[in-house]
Order: sequence, then structure tokens, then C-alpha cells
Amino acid sequence: MRILGLDPGSIRTGYGLVDKDGPRLRLVEAGVLPCPRAAPLADRLTRLAGGLAALVERSAPATVALETPFHHRVHGNSRSLIVLAQARGALLSVLGGRGLEVREYSPAEVKSAVTGDGRAGKQQVARMVRLLLSLDGDPLGADAADAVAVAICAAKRLRADRISALHGRSK
Repeated sequence: MRILGLDPGSIRTGYGLVDKDGPRLRLVEAGVLPCPRAAPLADRLTRLAGGLAALVERSAPATVALETPFHHRVHGNSRSLIVLAQARGALLSVLGGRGLEVREYSPAEVKSAVTGDGRAGKQQVARMVRLLLSLDGDPLGADAADAVAVAICAAKRLRADRISALHGRSK
């Protein structure tokens, strides 16, 4: 199963594509969808949506996981939180338009799934991503590493999430 993890941002959205085969995970691709900082927000959102559409088209993920916003992560700045929400909306619009299954996880859930500690720092998360996927060579950038961590979280939570969804429907 191919899982696409996204770490949303209005300037840089990290992505990580992971293949899950039973308990084994393999990194297919990771990177960022960049947007020029100086561009108007509407242009950045259009570029972000187009970049994600192209990525989804060529990578054909079975499911997509996004990290949910965390207010303190954007330094308590309400404007930054609003812009992040708009970037997430652009991403969700692309994913929904293609009928993809979307899962969302909090930063603490992602950190816990990858490191065992919901308060782990970025460096610890990046190090565990590299260990879990047996990656050698150049380190992943911070945005890409975060997105891969989201994909790993989804891979680990997939079965439990599906059981919860079935249980919720039976009520």
C-alpha cells in the first residue's frame, strides 16, 4: 500500500511517499512543494494545489495523511494559523477532488508513532525516520522528514484506524 504523508505549509509543504508491505516500510520519495514567499497568497495556494495534483497523479497513493495544525507550532500568530489553514484547504480540495482517503494526525500522535515520545524534538523525529526506513546518505530536509514521519504514523495506525471506523459505523 502506498501512503503519502504531508506536512502542510504555505511556503513549503513537505511530502513523503512510503510503501507499506506487511510490517515493512520503504521510502519511495520525499521532498517539498515550494512556493515563492513573495508571491501573493492566491498564487501560492494555486501553485501548492497544482504541485500536489501532479504528485498524486504520478505516485498514485492509496491513502494520504496530513499533520493537523498545532497553534503553538505557528508561534501563536493567528495570521500564520489562518494562512496554514488555507494551505491545508487547498491540499484537502485536491485530495477530495480525487476521492482519496485522507487521515489526519496531531503532531503529538506523529511523534509518538515514530519515536515513542509525543514530545520528541524535530531532530529526534528525523533520526528515527532514518532508522525506521534504513536510510543512508544525505539527510532529508526538515519538511520532508516531518512528512515522512506522518506517512509512517499512518502506516502504523492504519489497522487501528480502520477498526475504529468500522466500530463507529456500527453504532
